[in-house]
Order: sequence, then C-alpha cells, then structure tokens
Amino acid sequence: RVVDSGGNLVPPGGSLRLSCRAYGFTRDNYVIGWFRQAPGKEREAVSCISVSDTFYTDSVKDRFTIVRDIAKNTVYLEMNSLKPEDTSLYSCAAPRFLSQCVPRWHLDTIYDFWGQGTQVTVSS
Repeated sequence: RVVDSGGNLVPPGGSLRLSCRAYGFTRDNYVIGWFRQAPGKEREAVSCISVSDTFYTDSVKDRFTIVRDIAKNTVYLEMNSLKPEDTSLYSCAAPRFLSQCVPRWHLDTIYDFWGQGTQVTVSS
C-alpha cells in the first residue's frame, strides 16, 4: 500500500512537499505516480518516478520535482511556484508489478494501490 501526506494551504508562489510512503514492496524498482483532482474536474496525472525514468505533465514542468529516498521507501513531490490552479486533492499511486513509468504512467488504470489523498490549496 501507499500513504500520502503533506498537503496544506499555501499562498500563490509558495512551496510545498508531498510525501508518499510505500509499504510491502519487496523490491526497489517500483513505480510511484502522483495524480490530482480538483472539484468538478477529471483526475489528472502529475508526475511519475521509477529507478530509471521520471515524467511530468506539462503544466508542472520546471516547478515540480519528484524524488525518491529508497532507504525510506518514500517518494517526494516538491512543488514550487504554486499557482491557484494547482489547488487539488493530490494522491499517490503504485502499480503492483511495473518497474518503469513508460509508456502508460499517465493512465490511472495501471495503478493498483492508491493513497487516501492529501489536499493542496493555493490561495492568498
């Protein structure tokens, strides 16, 4: 399973770091994806990381960075220059068997385990 945390209320231009802790994986080459969903909108893929690749959706490139701490079984989504349109419920997810993000990291159907979600609100 995965457990996400770190959401908060931040002003525009602020920064936040989300965490996704993975439990029960017996290998290091697992994949973690981050998704977000705003009220009334479809779920959107934000980023993905494996031991060999990382991906970002265009709207967060150069502002968000995904990193992993293998020793802690934790993936972090570091978010900078936050905008009001980044306001969403953010969730991390992991597929059971995949070891790379390519080619379908943006499809929520490939993920088997989901965190409960953590709310990020960007507002002054």
